[in-house]
Amino acid sequence: MRRFGRSLRWALIKAAVAGTTMVALAFLIPLGMMVQQTARDRAFTAAERQAAALGPALAITTDQDAINRALASTDAGAQRRMAVHLPAVGQPAGGAAPGSDGVGTGSPGTAASGGTSATGTGSPGTSATGTGEPGGPTLGEGRAPAPDVATAGGQGRSFTVKVAGGYALLQPVAVDTGRTAVVEVFVAESDLTRGVATAWQVLSAVALGLVAISVLVADRMGSRIVASAQKLAAAARELGAGNLSVRVPVEGKPVEGSPEELREAGQAFNTMADRVVQLLAAERELAADLSHRLRTPLTVLRLNAASLGEGDAAVATRHAVAQLEREVDQIIRSARRAPEDAPAVAVGCDAAEVIRERAAFWSALAEDEGRRWQLTGAERSAPVPVQRGDLAAAVDALLGNVFRHTAVGTAFSVDVLATDGSVIVLVGDAGPGYSDPAAALKRGEGHGGEGSTGLGLDIVRKLAESTGGDVVLGRSAVLGGAETRLRLRTRPEPAEPARSGRRRTRGALFQK
Repeated sequence: MRRFGRSLRWALIKAAVAGTTMVALAFLIPLGMMVQQTARDRAFTAAERQAAALGPALAITTDQDAINRALASTDAGAQRRMAVHLPAVGQPAGGAAPGSDGVGTGSPGTAASGGTSATGTGSPGTSATGTGEPGGPTLGEGRAPAPDVATAGGQGRSFTVKVAGGYALLQPVAVDTGRTAVVEVFVAESDLTRGVATAWQVLSAVALGLVAISVLVADRMGSRIVASAQKLAAAARELGAGNLSVRVPVEGKPVEGSPEELREAGQAFNTMADRVVQLLAAERELAADLSHRLRTPLTVLRLNAASLGEGDAAVATRHAVAQLEREVDQIIRSARRAPEDAPAVAVGCDAAEVIRERAAFWSALAEDEGRRWQLTGAERSAPVPVQRGDLAAAVDALLGNVFRHTAVGTAFSVDVLATDGSVIVLVGDAGPGYSDPAAALKRGEGHGGEGSTGLGLDIVRKLAESTGGDVVLGRSAVLGGAETRLRLRTRPEPAEPARSGRRRTRGALFQK
């Protein structure tokens, strides 16, 4: 039952772990992905704010010293993560830009003086690295490729590009009519995942906590269910052991966590136990009534036996009638007495003494029928762990079968063999033997003619099995007829791997 309790609790724990894990994963995985996306959006939003912080300064002036001071005042600029790509210095149409060679070819100037300005239409001018705005100097540490910077300035829209170590946010800012600067803010890879690992750890801890709580709850529920089931199983074992007064307590407030089905099972068990007690009581009354009906014919037998006069046959008959009356009285008293009121009976007797007594009883009938018989091995004591009356009934059943199922004059023998761990009783005859040994051992299936009930060998078998022994039917090697071997264990048989094979060998030996 302890193994059952552990298996039930473990099954509930596994079910709780599986269910809680599935629920936790269904909620925590999307939540973790949302946290990761939130960290990414937060990083780019912060970059946009940094870029927007330079918008007022660029709108006022494009002086490099002023812009450098504005860059240094921002967090990203102080960390060398921001750059400003200024537009080229404008010039009149057809004129030369300051610092140019004066030829008017429109070739790019140096970074100090700027490149060729845009035309009066506001179309992008030519930069040192390609077409489009801006084409002027870069303040700060720029990381974005020049074509992407020009695209941001020319199209007037912000976007991000992949650079070494992270991403660059390119934010265009109009400085005056027809000119656009581009603010570049570097966003490192670490900024995109900042706090994500901690969030995953917290979510994992929450998931483990939920699983642990579910395990504790499942174990608590399982312990209560197992406790109720163990009480029911213990009551069933006691009832099976003969304690007819055992009942499962189901009245009053139910135990918290105990399933209603187990309470119903307890009520059903109590109803069954009450019914068993009623049936046993009715059976005892029936046995007493049936036994009491034998008193009248026994009285007639006793009176007839008293009129037989003297002689061995008359004395044996009167002795048999007196013993039969005692047995009937004992049956009536035992049937009337409740099992719990039965006095303790000492278990154990001398098998040799009982067999000598029963053989002497049957010897008178054997002499009348002209049967030769022999008793061997009953000279020495052979204690067995069974009651005297039960063993006597078994021996009477074996000898009675000889007289009932063989012809008058058929010889028989009784052998007693006391071994180290058992006592073996062999009853053989010179009759036709068993036609079907397997069917003969089945209760109520014997076909021995008129007066046979098929219960004799079943009584013998039950007595043998109560000690751990057995009954084997076969053919007598000496007399040639049936032979019944009754083996009573006197101590527990040691466990042997080849026990079943040895038993089959012995059975085959007796069934030749």
